[in-house]
Amino acid sequence: MQKGFFLKSYNQKIAIQNPDYSLYIKREDLLHPYVSGNKFRKLHYNLQKAKADDQTTLLTFGGAFSNHILAVAAAGKENGMKTIGVIRGEELRSKILENPTLKMAQEFGMVFEFVSREVYRSKQETDFIQTLQQRYGKFYLLPEGGTNALAVQGCEEILVEADADFDFVCCAVGTGGTISGIINSSKVGQQVLGFPALKGDFLTEDIRKFVTQSNWQLMTDYHFGGYAKVNEPLIEFINDFYQKFQLPLDPVYTGKMAFGVLDLIEKKKFPKGSKILMIHTGGLQGVSGMNALLKQKNQIEIQFYD
Repeated sequence: MQKGFFLKSYNQKIAIQNPDYSLYIKREDLLHPYVSGNKFRKLHYNLQKAKADDQTTLLTFGGAFSNHILAVAAAGKENGMKTIGVIRGEELRSKILENPTLKMAQEFGMVFEFVSREVYRSKQETDFIQTLQQRYGKFYLLPEGGTNALAVQGCEEILVEADADFDFVCCAVGTGGTISGIINSSKVGQQVLGFPALKGDFLTEDIRKFVTQSNWQLMTDYHFGGYAKVNEPLIEFINDFYQKFQLPLDPVYTGKMAFGVLDLIEKKKFPKGSKILMIHTGGLQGVSGMNALLKQKNQIEIQFYD
């Protein structure tokens, strides 16, 4: 943890300052208790489109502890729409009550279609979608993670005019939709840094499909082994961050992003005097599930979450 920082409130941001750097965290996770952070942004215009098309059912895809699955279930309930979740892993069918994400999504009314990992890989294929249409009827299709053009449009609203004086804007990267929106709405002179939760640099091409500017870079050294992979130093960092600043981070996305930003600061990779904004994209609902996995392995758990 970078030494010499102190914390103060700043509207819905948290400011960590020292003489050389100013680091702010924008609390997008506070937008909604279940449709949290970037999921709120991604679903906003998609829900408008679904309603305009007279769609009454949302169908989407996700894994065992998917933030997106829970967000769609909650958004569907709030908007009086049916929701269907195609879930990766047939073995989860008998474990809904043991899985806090799926249990809550079911309580919000989501119907699950559990499929094998092999079948799940065909989620974008026409034949598979047609099979789902035959089974469930007409639905509005949301991709895994929620990223499409309307999701990017929603994420363009994360940055507001008051954020124009930041030199760097940093965010976690999953499917690339959130960072794409941030890039499109960033101002001249700003640099956008993305911290992928997945291994590899394949996201670069996915992001290029949506963006209108070139002022961005992916920092690919902070994935901690890949999607949903964690280790003891990361969990200790998340716990230490909360103890110091009373600010919760999740281990899949924002924890890795914050670890990376503070590591880059420690290594003096930012110019002196930089004003840096980190986007807290939510994901805290997944902490209880991660803690259950850590407990099974007799490993240190995330301590801020009850």
